[in-house]
Amino acid sequence: MSKRSRKTTVTFRHPFVLRGFQEPFPAGDHVVETDEEAIEGVSFLAYQRVLTLLHVRGKNGPGMTVTIEPGDLDAALERDAGQ
Repeated sequence: MSKRSRKTTVTFRHPFVLRGFQEPFPAGDHVVETDEEAIEGVSFLAYQRVLTLLHVRGKNGPGMTVTIEPGDLDAALERDAGQ
């Protein structure tokens, strides 16, 4: 099965919250890593997302990596842009 990974950087101007997490994450640049697998048995090349990770920078030290839902990240980015 064919796999691929993509890394992008998202920027939040304000602290933000994601569904399933109690504490807000800090504003700033954060790396998002998405793993996808090829869908077998279709007549065209297509991938499905199997894992999305958010690498959160620490305020005063090491950060953390959390598994997230892409839709929750999109919603948080929209809220941030509207503030």
